[in-house]
Formats: sequence, C-alpha cells, structure tokens
Amino acid sequence: MFTIRMGIPEMEEFWDGLEAKVDSETASKTEITLYKKIGKALVLLANDPRYPGLNSHEISSLTARYGQKVWESYLENKTPAAGRIFWTYGPGQGDITIVAIEPHPNDKSNAYKKITLSAMGEVLK
Repeated sequence: MFTIRMGIPEMEEFWDGLEAKVDSETASKTEITLYKKIGKALVLLANDPRYPGLNSHEISSLTARYGQKVWESYLENKTPAAGRIFWTYGPGQGDITIVAIEPHPNDKSNAYKKITLSAMGEVLK
C-alpha cells in the first residue's frame, strides 16, 4: 500500500479545491464526475500502481526531461482527450507523488512536450 501525495502546490490546491466544492455541493456535474474518476484512480494507484486498468507506464521523454522516472496512469480510457495522471515514486519509501493530471496528448510527434509537471523541482529535491 502506498501513500498518495499531491505535488506541491498546484496538485494539492487543485485536489483540495475540487474536494471542497464536492463537499459543499457547489460542484458542477463535470467536476463531480472528475472528482469520482480521480478518487477511484488514486485508490487503485495506492493499492497497486500496476493494476491493469490503470495501464501505468513510464514516459521516457518526461523521465529524461526531469531526471527521475515519471509514470503515466489512465484516469479514463476510450474518451476523447482522456485524462491521465502523471506521478513519481517518492519522496519517501512507500510514497507516490501526483505531479500532474492532464488530458492525453493527441499530437503524436510532440506528445509530451506540452506536459508541465507541477513543482517537479521541489518533489525531486
């Protein structure tokens, strides 16, 4: 079992804001759906990062750019611009840090150039 951490500050602010909207019943249908999808994916990721439905795999171009293995897991599938969760192991043993939630890049030639991971410099220190 892994402890899920949100990359600081963007991911934590995003997740806390979304959770607050859902809790206060001010979230839109789209936000509620996204909250449920992310929540389910985070539970699966915490229990088993290799869970088949997550289709977790290393993104070598991001690993090379940031100097640490960066993984991508499915938030959803068979959906236009399907959501993806980008994460790293660490900073501590048994930790997984979520560093971005993005739509799947459609541009095959430069697919991951547009992906900017939240606070990677801070996560990796």
